[in-house]
Amino acid sequence: MLTIQDYIPVTKAKIAFLDIIRKIEGSNDAIAITKNGVPEAVLLSINKFEGLMETLEILSDEKAMKSIRKSIKEAREGKWLDFDEVFAE
Repeated sequence: MLTIQDYIPVTKAKIAFLDIIRKIEGSNDAIAITKNGVPEAVLLSINKFEGLMETLEILSDEKAMKSIRKSIKEAREGKWLDFDEVFAE
């Protein structure tokens, strides 16, 4: 789950923008930018953003979600296939 690691006022964010970018670069951190003490925006790395967008794409694909739900149900029922059964030539 994505959690906010830090809250920074917008005035401080304007001054330290490059340092903030360096802090999140290549990380899973998310930083909230606040205005009058209220979170208004979130800054996160491009990798984290792309991962979130991919997740949203999968979640919005009805066929993929149906397959995932079926797999979860079968796993809970103990219906497992051996590696050889799945990848037999």
